[in-house]
Amino acid sequence: MSAASVPDDTHHALLPPGDTKLRAVIEDWLCALARERRMAANTVEAYARDLRQFLVHLAGRRGTPTLAMLNGLSVRDLRAFMASRRAEEISGRSLMRMLAGLRSFGRHLEREGHGTVSALSAVRSPKVPRRLPRPLPVTAAVALTEVDTRAGEEREPWILARDAAVLALLYGAGLRISEALGLKRIDAPEPGVDQLTVLGKGGKERMVPILPVVAEAVAAYLAACPIPLPPEGPLFVGARGGPLSPRIIQYTVARLRGALGLPDTATPHALRHSFATHLLARQGELRAIQELLGHASLSTTQLYTQIDAARLMSAYQAAHPRARLRAGAA
Repeated sequence: MSAASVPDDTHHALLPPGDTKLRAVIEDWLCALARERRMAANTVEAYARDLRQFLVHLAGRRGTPTLAMLNGLSVRDLRAFMASRRAEEISGRSLMRMLAGLRSFGRHLEREGHGTVSALSAVRSPKVPRRLPRPLPVTAAVALTEVDTRAGEEREPWILARDAAVLALLYGAGLRISEALGLKRIDAPEPGVDQLTVLGKGGKERMVPILPVVAEAVAAYLAACPIPLPPEGPLFVGARGGPLSPRIIQYTVARLRGALGLPDTATPHALRHSFATHLLARQGELRAIQELLGHASLSTTQLYTQIDAARLMSAYQAAHPRARLRAGAA
């Protein structure tokens, strides 16, 4: 398969070192990630970049990489590469992603009959502590979704309504920003619609309930939008009518963050975290929240129980007489 057959947004501009056969296999792998597994373009790009960095490292030690060379890799070869990346102060999380990309390529080699890179299964992944999501207080999350919060900005009313509708979907339905901006006009959750089918990660569909306030925000945007919206076209569009870029929403939240005095952790994705955390705080059932968020694993959703436990402990230490007495004695 030629390099031209790989989508432009997933194909790395710099060819990796290697002989012709190895490069062809790499192109097949990138196509499989992008088209068959429907992996996000940014992830495919990161995997391609990580593989290229590994092959550059390998070429510097052993000459032009080949399939036979990869099949003969030792654990020492992989550890040497990881050590070189650590010396460049690469984070453990980036190293873990790098190893995941190399293992993905190794599995592709085996599936396609190009041999087995046994060293990839023998080397251990670096231990990385899971970062807790950082939700917003309820008042701050609500303020981010309201048009009135931006009343002083010199922006067209329909753009303010558009941004408020997107943010309402992130907080009110727990959508990822890519899921909200991937909605079509025909799927718009207008008043009277109480649920929405969302295409999430890996091309997996899920149903999410739509609150009346979210439907009203979308309806306000549709009523104000001066740009024709074909049924199969994007629901949210930019000022010139093209698909709305996530960066516009990120920039909007950054402006609101400054106006509301919120920390840098107040991002569009923090609204999704807030959706889950606030549900849990109001006795939401963990399995139900997992379904609403579209998490493949319950362990991912369980991170929110740690947030709630931390919040309860903070409240205890601030309010309980014995906790205050102990703090005073210390």
